[in-house]
Amino acid sequence: MTLEILTPDKTIYEGEATSVTLPGTLGFFEILNHHAPIISTLEDGKLTVRGGSAGKEEVYFIKGGVVEASNNKVVVLAEGITHK
Repeated sequence: MTLEILTPDKTIYEGEATSVTLPGTLGFFEILNHHAPIISTLEDGKLTVRGGSAGKEEVYFIKGGVVEASNNKVVVLAEGITHK
């Protein structure tokens, strides 16, 4: 699937991923390839990307936001972010 992680001022990540784990309002959840369409709010917490271009795991810490997944494309709009 294609993943984009964006903040108001820049693109943090853009590329392929096999899964992304996100801090949802009601707890952590994971989006995999061919996930059903979803829009969800996000809380402050750890966002984990697996299977990116290097085939490894990348961890980011976000400060709230929203995520949309549709047609094998996931877009994360975060208010703020730091890379671990």
